[in-house]
Amino acid sequence: MGAQLRVYKRRIKSVTATKKITKAMEMIAASRVVKAQRKVTASTPYATELTRAVTAVATGANDKHPLTTEAEAPTRAAVLLLSSDRGLAGAFNSNAIKGAEKLTKKLQDEGKEVDTYIVGRRGIAHYNFRERKISGQWTGFTDAPSYADAKEIAAPLIEAIEKDTAEGGVDELHIVYTEFISMMTQEATGSRLLPLSLDEVAEADTSAAAAAGGKSDQARPLYDFEPSAEDVLDALLPRYVESRIYNALLQSAASKHAATRRAMKSATDNAGDLINALTRSANAARQAEITQEISEIVGGSSALADASAGSDK
Repeated sequence: MGAQLRVYKRRIKSVTATKKITKAMEMIAASRVVKAQRKVTASTPYATELTRAVTAVATGANDKHPLTTEAEAPTRAAVLLLSSDRGLAGAFNSNAIKGAEKLTKKLQDEGKEVDTYIVGRRGIAHYNFRERKISGQWTGFTDAPSYADAKEIAAPLIEAIEKDTAEGGVDELHIVYTEFISMMTQEATGSRLLPLSLDEVAEADTSAAAAAGGKSDQARPLYDFEPSAEDVLDALLPRYVESRIYNALLQSAASKHAATRRAMKSATDNAGDLINALTRSANAARQAEITQEISEIVGGSSALADASAGSDK
């Protein structure tokens, strides 16, 4: 076997092994994305209804609660970025990071100082490499987040927004995550968690009612709060932040698995194309070797025939 043919054989063997790995990763991601999608579907109604409950309390409260009232001149904001612990997911992490950087620049242009909190090793590595300050970081659960993880993340964020800005607190809390739209579509998006925008929630309720065929101008029900609306808000708002973060974690996990599945399928298809190209090249090299061997045999035979003819004379 010639040297060129051996090179092709080794490359085909290597690419075939890689193809088996990417195919296995594609199948694993496909099974995980289904489970993650079910969790997203199960958690979204709770987060939506809890948001409406908080809105109802805030609307019915006589006094403005500090967590639902926008500061007159906000000076500090917190941005929570949700990335993943692992790569091999195409542009999943880069899109989320770009979204966080775009939001950070927008807030800074408004004159606000930004504290960045990051979930996932990829986002942390990106900021550490550029020597950017990280106010809080969490890793180790991005593939399968739990409500306890969301609660752990929410605790310092709630504490920060309850503090006065002079003591290191923030006026606003934003989150950047990848929304799971479908198996083929995932979009990095950002939203403000606190202060809660009552107008946006009311507008969302109106759209939902119109889509369901209900009356969009229906009046909200009236509530009596015990012991007070402010105490109810104090109890509901941490749950609101935790549920929204948990839903965003699940959305990001489902999006990451879908992105991994898509990336691994592309890698598997590319490996198959490369194997076919290498196989054709190997066949051509083998054919060239066979042709050369035949030519050498024919040439040797002719040389022997000429030598024999000369000795007979």
